[in-house]
Amino acid sequence: MKKENTRETDILYKGTRVKKIARTPETLPLYLTTAFNVDDLSDLKNRYKEQGYTYIRTRNPNRNALSKLVTYLESGQNSIVCSSGMAAISTTLLTICQSGDHIIADHTLYGESIDLLEKLKSYGISVTFVNIADLNEVEKTFKKNTVAVYTETISNPMINTIDIEKIATLTHKHKSQLIVDNTFATSYLLSPLTLGADIVVNSLTKFANGHSDVCLGSVTGSNEFIKKAYDLQVLLGTTAAPFDAWLCERGMRTMDLRVQKQSDNALALAKFLENNKFVKRVHYIGLADHPQHQLAKKIFPNGYGGMLSFELPEMKLFLTNF
Repeated sequence: MKKENTRETDILYKGTRVKKIARTPETLPLYLTTAFNVDDLSDLKNRYKEQGYTYIRTRNPNRNALSKLVTYLESGQNSIVCSSGMAAISTTLLTICQSGDHIIADHTLYGESIDLLEKLKSYGISVTFVNIADLNEVEKTFKKNTVAVYTETISNPMINTIDIEKIATLTHKHKSQLIVDNTFATSYLLSPLTLGADIVVNSLTKFANGHSDVCLGSVTGSNEFIKKAYDLQVLLGTTAAPFDAWLCERGMRTMDLRVQKQSDNALALAKFLENNKFVKRVHYIGLADHPQHQLAKKIFPNGYGGMLSFELPEMKLFLTNF
């Protein structure tokens, strides 16, 4: 009798399971698999019930490990990790808002955050941009349908900051939620949730990862909010890739050391540029002449961040025909 050739089947499964599993590695292994094997339908049912691992878009060990680290650093109850900072922002806003709602946002936000908020108008969500540091202006902007105030701890690219405790008190007075983008500060310099913010978003691509080799974002908040955001995230597909999560977790182990050094370097550079005749103005909250420097001294005990911007004098361009 001719022996049946099972190679085509065997090549799919041989080596996919091992009898002895190393359960105590010093570094979490990288789980690139898109799906996890189950013993039977009962096992599958239990994994869904116990929030176990079944499919990459719903849960992944590397993503869960990173979310646990982010939650600790941001002093929250829970977090989700997203495929980019913008994915984190969009998932957050779409979780909170529905047609007919109103958002108040700082007018000096990251440009693409402003673009996203503008896009929400086509879905029936109105947005008012204000000077978030002017509490009187913010107060006048609240409406009965205002559900959220959106701002950044250090704005991109104007390098302004805010008194989170005061804006949180005002926001909660109007039964709204305060969303803070903490990308430029990171949890090392400031913890918005401990100062009254409800939700913190981060682009982990920047200072958190620190190695310029991943694109990731995170959202941190209460268990109740993160459950809603997670359910929507799974449907939107904004979950992060395992390799990116693994790399970022590695990078964040040295985040505090890096951010401190970057803040020191930025302050030194800001002082140098401030005295340079070819520079018109330097935007950095660590400089004594910045209008928010006293506030910055109060809320940033470890430094003022690694980002600055500056303006150059206007230059006339002369064109000559030869």
